Amino acid sequence: MEKQGFVRFNYDLSFATMQERKVIEIGCGEWGFRNLPMREHFEIARDFDFKWLEFGIGGDQTGRLSEFPESNEIAEFKALNEEFGIATPFCCIENDFTLADENDHLEVLEKSKKQIQAAADCGAKQVRLFAGFTPVEKVNSEIWDRMIKAFWDADQLCEGLELTIAIETHGGITFDEDKSAHHFNSVSTDPESLTRLMEQLPPRVGFNYDPGNIKAVRPEDKNCCLELINDRINYCHLKDWTRKGEGWVAVAIGDDDLDYGPLFENMKYDGVCLIEYEPLHDSRDGIRRSLDYLQRIEEKSQVLKFQR
Repeated sequence: MEKQGFVRFNYDLSFATMQERKVIEIGCGEWGFRNLPMREHFEIARDFDFKWLEFGIGGDQTGRLSEFPESNEIAEFKALNEEFGIATPFCCIENDFTLADENDHLEVLEKSKKQIQAAADCGAKQVRLFAGFTPVEKVNSEIWDRMIKAFWDADQLCEGLELTIAIETHGGITFDEDKSAHHFNSVSTDPESLTRLMEQLPPRVGFNYDPGNIKAVRPEDKNCCLELINDRINYCHLKDWTRKGEGWVAVAIGDDDLDYGPLFENMKYDGVCLIEYEPLHDSRDGIRRSLDYLQRIEEKSQVLKFQR
């Protein structure tokens, strides 16, 4: 039987009170702040009245904590939480568990474990990890089994630290000279692989649902794999991509054609959704456009309410 796409709620809810609406908390993602000192992340979040802010560890980015933050760096970060009154339970870590070389894989796993411990020391409750960026057709059974084992190992550590893992739906990317991105399927965007992951991952491990990333790999899928992973979403990034030549460039939600309304209405996840505006040159304007788009959705939907 052919799967049917999601449809908007179209019945009259003019009688509905705000208490009956589906309320979605909105926070601020960190990737668009990767070139900014950490304090500026908090200042921007404060200026937009965000109560939730994502942070990152490693990846050699100015806007992230170092690869293996020492206690003084962690204390300085936690002091920003207190000063600004902004919670940072979401931590991004860079990893690839689909590397072909086993020694390289084990090195990445050990580094990831150390950074998970650092995330817990910073007060995080969730860690965003990647499955990996190897093209899905090159992930053989040996690579697959190592990847699954890595998540079981990482989850065992996280359980003891009272953390949960969210695997981002993220394909592999190559870039043209004009800086446009070409996305290809990884195991976290390919539907068949997502189904296998759901079956084989530890039950505590969920997905960071990023519809924009799935659109950039498979633009014909207007539901962006929501029907496949809806029961396991435990984290969410909000962005879009628009065409540039043969590739894509990241834009704000509402800047292109990804319709978030039906996704929000049908998504079972009830936690914080994080605006991830990636361009570096106009961070504040991109966040503002994203918030304006959410306001337009709220006005049209009658069943959704967004709050910061």
